[in-house]
Amino acid sequence: MMAQRRQSVVYTGVDIIEIARIQQAMARWGERFLRRVYSPAELDLCGGRVQSLAARWAAKEAVAKLLGEGLRGMGAGSPEKGVAFGEIEVLADPRGRPTVSLTGAALARARALGLRTISLSLSHDRGMAIAFAVALAPGEHQVEEGIDGHPPT
Repeated sequence: MMAQRRQSVVYTGVDIIEIARIQQAMARWGERFLRRVYSPAELDLCGGRVQSLAARWAAKEAVAKLLGEGLRGMGAGSPEKGVAFGEIEVLADPRGRPTVSLTGAALARARALGLRTISLSLSHDRGMAIAFAVALAPGEHQVEEGIDGHPPT
């Protein structure tokens, strides 16, 4: 029988998207698409810059992956499961560093995991936008064994 020990858990999520996909969605569905995915504050911050909107799309996907949930509300997955795009808001602090705010099911899931803060990194280049999300649940999880079947070190 292995001894249990308390260990912090790092949660991560990453997503990449072609900027052209957001441009196509905007052309096809216009304001309806934008209002469904982005908050008024996100739209104001991005000022119509498609690369910034794409980076925030990727950030919402990355945060949903970090939470171990899918995104709902855009035709994929069950409407009863996952988190909605509107429950993940990606803005910026006064220095321009991306920030994330959660509400609804996304916030409930983060609390259930013991997360207090989610850090983001966003980038775009050569027609692609990427986001990486990371969070730490400090010492709240029981870890019995590592990936090799032995106690983690």
